[in-house]
Amino acid sequence: MSLLSNKLFQLNQLIAPQKLLTRIVPIVNTLQERNYAARKGTRERKKKAKVKVEIKKVGFIAHNLRGREQMLAARASKKFSDTWKADPIDNVYPMKYYKWIVYPFSEAIKAHRETHHPEIYNKPDAELYATVELNMQAEKKNRFMENFTRIAAVPHKFDHGEDRNILVFAKSEESQNEAREAGAQYVGGPELVKQIQTGQLSLYDFQYFIAHPDILPELVQLRGVMKRRFPNVKSGTLETDLKSVIDRYLRGISYQAVKDEYEKDFGQINAVLGHLNMNDTHLEENFAAFINDVYTQKPKRDGSFIYRCYLWSPPSSEKLKIDHEMYLDAAEEPKEEKQKIVQTVVL
Repeated sequence: MSLLSNKLFQLNQLIAPQKLLTRIVPIVNTLQERNYAARKGTRERKKKAKVKVEIKKVGFIAHNLRGREQMLAARASKKFSDTWKADPIDNVYPMKYYKWIVYPFSEAIKAHRETHHPEIYNKPDAELYATVELNMQAEKKNRFMENFTRIAAVPHKFDHGEDRNILVFAKSEESQNEAREAGAQYVGGPELVKQIQTGQLSLYDFQYFIAHPDILPELVQLRGVMKRRFPNVKSGTLETDLKSVIDRYLRGISYQAVKDEYEKDFGQINAVLGHLNMNDTHLEENFAAFINDVYTQKPKRDGSFIYRCYLWSPPSSEKLKIDHEMYLDAAEEPKEEKQKIVQTVVL
């Protein structure tokens, strides 16, 4: 390259950026702003809207309680209702789209015996359970029933496999002898009250307490110690017929109604009715006695108390629904004997 051409190249390099700068013309849009006066009352309204947000201090929340609201929102309700579903039209169908089949009691027993056949589960003498779902709504709104434990008298006895200790209070020797013959483990009169007060006899050694009305004046001294376990007419532990009461507590069906931890208006009972090798009629009569005893706890309000009832027998998970309403008896008039007891008892 010649000297002249080299200088021309250097000159061109100096001029080129200037030409480029002259070609770029910045465009700036200008807006005219005018500050007009606000409408009357606008500033005052904005001042009132600026309310200080109070920060509430939240105490320590246990790890197992965090996210409780989200858990409850996603938790399925235990209250079951299939009234909106259609009746099944075939013997094979998806259960989530149709109602539960309501079996006659004898057919439900027969179905459970088939699954417990020696060729399947091989437990022909397995226990038969009944599950009862309850509406625990009390008489007043937003009030719920407390858990309750009872023993239902059944016409046909069976081995329930429980050790039940009973303490009987009675003043007369005739009543005490009657209680001993019925199978009570410990029977006594006013001397028992003194032994409990002095600590010679512990109430924790016994599960159930039964009393004859003739010993109530002396027994009242233990009301503060026994609390809810104090014999009374409502629970059936204060009776003149000690033999039938003791027989019920020794050989009856023991059950407990427990309400759900999150759904306070829902409760459940699981009780043993007998064994599969028992007679169908005997099992059905035991169920009738049991379900009527449960129904005596219904609060004085409108609406249903029992949602549904089904039978099952472990180790099988099969549950067969039955119609419990056909076994409920009409409300009976209270016995004159019980009325006399209530009138004479002054605590």
